[in-house]
Amino acid sequence: MTEYICNDEHYSKVLAFCRKAKKSLWLGTADIKDLYVEKGRAKVPFLEILADLVEKGVEVKLLHAKEPGKNFREDFDKYPVLFDGLQRRLCPRVHFKIVIIDGKTAYAGSANLTGAGIGLKSSSRRNFEAGVFSDEKVFVKQAQKQFESVFAGDFCKSCGRKAFCGDRIK
Repeated sequence: MTEYICNDEHYSKVLAFCRKAKKSLWLGTADIKDLYVEKGRAKVPFLEILADLVEKGVEVKLLHAKEPGKNFREDFDKYPVLFDGLQRRLCPRVHFKIVIIDGKTAYAGSANLTGAGIGLKSSSRRNFEAGVFSDEKVFVKQAQKQFESVFAGDFCKSCGRKAFCGDRIK
């Protein structure tokens, strides 16, 4: 199954599917903000979903380009399980938006992990986004390869942006 998704489908398909991760959830984004999602009847920070997954033993990796804002950091502090349970890397050159679930399904597209990009915002305030959601092995493997190489710092040695890297991987 390979599916082109746009606009509100990012929320209903990609983020909803993230909750089903059993082994791993890898998230790559240029920008991350205080993204909210539905949990039952409540609206909660996406960080709560990540905390729930970490508590279940799911490997959660987050790769992003810049430090998130004050609201995100305040929400983050509410979930102490994430302090050691969330594997996080910061790379100012990351511009891709990739979500990989259990190494079996992947999203690649334009939506950042923000309310306007992929989260719970009214349709009149959301960005116009597009992407591909797929369980095709070649697609997932290529997404994993790109994510892993940046997460591991494979490009750090030859990176021309070290002056902008406040939290170097290597």
